[in-house]
Amino acid sequence: MNLKLYDDSPSNILFEKEYPGSFYFAEDGLNETIIHLEHPFGQGYYKEIYFEGVHIGFGNAQMREKMQLSFESDFETIEMHFSLKGKSTAMAEKFDKAISFETHQHNIVYANAMCGKMNWESDHFQLCEINLSPIFFKKFITQDTALFDTFRNNIEKGKSSLISSQNYRASHQMYQIIYEIMHCERKGTFKRMFLEAKVIELLLLQLEQFSTDASSSTSLKKSDIDKIYSVREFMLHNLDSASSLIELAHKAGTNEFTLKKGFKELFGTTVFGFWNDTKMEQAKLLILDQNMNISEVANVVGYKNHRHFSAAFKKKFGIVPSQLKKM
Repeated sequence: MNLKLYDDSPSNILFEKEYPGSFYFAEDGLNETIIHLEHPFGQGYYKEIYFEGVHIGFGNAQMREKMQLSFESDFETIEMHFSLKGKSTAMAEKFDKAISFETHQHNIVYANAMCGKMNWESDHFQLCEINLSPIFFKKFITQDTALFDTFRNNIEKGKSSLISSQNYRASHQMYQIIYEIMHCERKGTFKRMFLEAKVIELLLLQLEQFSTDASSSTSLKKSDIDKIYSVREFMLHNLDSASSLIELAHKAGTNEFTLKKGFKELFGTTVFGFWNDTKMEQAKLLILDQNMNISEVANVVGYKNHRHFSAAFKKKFGIVPSQLKKM
């Protein structure tokens, strides 16, 4: 099973990989690879994790200019596609129209032996794509909606298609799961079990959103949505920081009212409720997976006083951090 990316001609290959049998099978249970990209057009990385039925890929790239790449694949897959940052458009002969993704959008794509061109239209890209074998995917798709029936029929016929004609906006829960997938530190069988469970949970959220016809409409302007997401991203990457609501709003170029209202509308929680939950979830991972002591963990998530940290942790999880270490 082969995937190939190339520049202006098939001989100018930028990326090519031959995957093991059935594309999703790994003899030792779970395989991981990471590719660091260095090229005149930009740089970045792409990490792959695959096991039977599932292929997870995620990466980040900084582009020096907009560009177009060609792609070829000789296998069939159902792809859970999440565009975390940047805009891209794919044109493939088996699709009636171009497929475009912008920042924070997701969809599910069935692709069967594809070839075409991909336009990268931003200078910074971040994505997560989870490819499922048809056998794995069809275990979870229900038979009680016309939308899913049409998609299932297309898979049976080998007809490449999208599960939904419109992309949806990734929810706060989806981002949480994607973060856990990207930062999983478990090893071997436990890692495979964890990742498979998270992939199924993420698929559940996608299918629920599609089946309930959850509208992606909002009272917010696109520019405000981008600013609110930038605040979320700042908080994720600055867990040891302490900023007021006004400071966070000013960092994003918006005002306190828009940030409070918009954050609640987009993520279903308050700004500081989100930040605190994220700090505690990260602290839990550090305690379980990194074997750090309580004071070290408190410092990483922005607490100078470990007693205040322990109180916040207990409020979130019902136990103090030291009890978690003994489990």
